[in-house]
Amino acid sequence: MHNIYLDHAAATPLHPEVFDVMVPFMKEHYGNPSSLHSYGRSAKIALDSSRDSIASHLNCSPNEIIFTSGGTESVNLAIMGIIAASKQKPVHVITTQIEHRAVLSTCQQLEDLGHAVTYLPIDKTGLVSIEDLNKAIKPETVLISINYGNNEVGTLQPIEEIGGLAREKGIYFHVDAVQTLGKIMINLLDLPVDLMSFSGHKINGPKGIGLLYVNKKVHILPNIYGGNQERKRRGGTENLAAIVGFSKAIELSVHNVNKNQKILNDLRSLLIEELSKELGHEGFVINGHPIKRLPHILNVSFQQMNKETLLMNFDIEGVAASSGSACTSGSIKDSHVLDAMDISPELKKGAIRFSLGINNTKKEMITAAKKIGTIVNRLRSK
Repeated sequence: MHNIYLDHAAATPLHPEVFDVMVPFMKEHYGNPSSLHSYGRSAKIALDSSRDSIASHLNCSPNEIIFTSGGTESVNLAIMGIIAASKQKPVHVITTQIEHRAVLSTCQQLEDLGHAVTYLPIDKTGLVSIEDLNKAIKPETVLISINYGNNEVGTLQPIEEIGGLAREKGIYFHVDAVQTLGKIMINLLDLPVDLMSFSGHKINGPKGIGLLYVNKKVHILPNIYGGNQERKRRGGTENLAAIVGFSKAIELSVHNVNKNQKILNDLRSLLIEELSKELGHEGFVINGHPIKRLPHILNVSFQQMNKETLLMNFDIEGVAASSGSACTSGSIKDSHVLDAMDISPELKKGAIRFSLGINNTKKEMITAAKKIGTIVNRLRSK
């Protein structure tokens, strides 16, 4: 039985070209970039070259890039780094109710430390209101942190408008772009963004590597101390093999962003079409914004179904999907994203996220839809 992987929003397979560039830095080139001998100098050249390449593809300065252990650390560094560097105490932060747990848990920590956080509501499609945001701003507001593309339903937020408002009010703006990189063109020179988080394993790169873009005009304090790496903003020996791989993954994803966007949109449309054939147009409900969305995420509610039962049956038939973020996959609680969207209890109970990748095929979409349809129809008939 051919397994069909539809959980690319959780993790993507390593691209062969990414693997190839990483291998030498796990075997021959093992020097520490901070060492002064030839091994260290060789490692430092590779580190600098990777940073330069990433900066060119994101259209920013190499000095504006901080390598981290992944998206979660990048988010933590952005939020806590801004707060730590703020001369004003306590401060006020604005985010939304549908952020990734990396943001929400960090904001909870801020509240525990005596700071104030406003969690903006969103509409039934997952969009935040600029009017609500404007009303939430206070004199002590120092940071707005909002996800570019939601990891559960795929809704894209109006980042340009939000950033414009933040600039007008003199407030720092952080964007979690972990799901968006490689799916939509990102030009940091044009975007009104002060900090932006990225991760390697969402774009066919390695796990355990991410980065934080910090505009050169922005000052943050580190979360991790112990060395002068990353211009004293993140201590610790650099994960060179992963950084080299991340650089290659960004190069491939940015160069092919338009092509990949079309591939993913076509696959998503085909999956919807085939599910409609199997279950009828009334047999499922699509959650999220119909137009302002990421191309690779399809969140579907199957009425009269239980997501745990569905996922177990899908897995038995070789279809890998999820009920939401991989960071909360061990939980049987309803999605906080769907809660905030005011989705009915019945639809929340049967909500499944299918997330597609560039390795998926049209044949897989047809096969997956048939298996999903068979399972749903069987369970409904009981």
